[in-house]
Amino acid sequence: MIRLALLLIAALYTCPAQAGSEVAAMPEARSLVSFDHDAPSIWRTVNDGVMGGVSQSAMQTTEENSGLFTGILSLANNGGFASVRATPAETDLAAWSGLELRVRGDGRTYQVRLRTNGRFDGVAYRALLPTKAGEWLTVQLPFTAFEPTFRGRILRDVPPLDTGNIVQLTLMIADKTQGPFRLEVGRVSAWLDERNQP
Repeated sequence: MIRLALLLIAALYTCPAQAGSEVAAMPEARSLVSFDHDAPSIWRTVNDGVMGGVSQSAMQTTEENSGLFTGILSLANNGGFASVRATPAETDLAAWSGLELRVRGDGRTYQVRLRTNGRFDGVAYRALLPTKAGEWLTVQLPFTAFEPTFRGRILRDVPPLDTGNIVQLTLMIADKTQGPFRLEVGRVSAWLDERNQP
């Protein structure tokens, strides 16, 4: 009897789903920027020169089809930030939990910023991106970790990030430490936390 019961239980778990039953489909991964030599994303440099600073930065592609964000951060003339911006390939990320980045840095802490409009200035939503010197890391940033900021200040009484309308993605360094920096980016993609799925 025990053996028969075990066989019946095994059959229940191994039988195929009945015709017409619905299985929730997981969205495919979404790459948001490209570092491919043939079709790289267009990155725009925005440094503290807009407010009198002298920091420098650039985004380049490598032979391994990664992006290399490098430059020199300076605190002179009340400066202190360097950044590059791109338009993500997908702007409606409401079905996703956050961003996943594959990065190799220099031990400094960077920022990922998202904007819901294409204006040069205004509110941006910021999450910190830690790195370990010389090591590749996969970092997951849930959208709930992105805080609204304006010119370095955390804002209150501001609506949360509208994940259905993300039109600008920024990589930034503003850690108040002068000197050269280097952040290699293997990928930036939308990330789905499967633990929160039904």
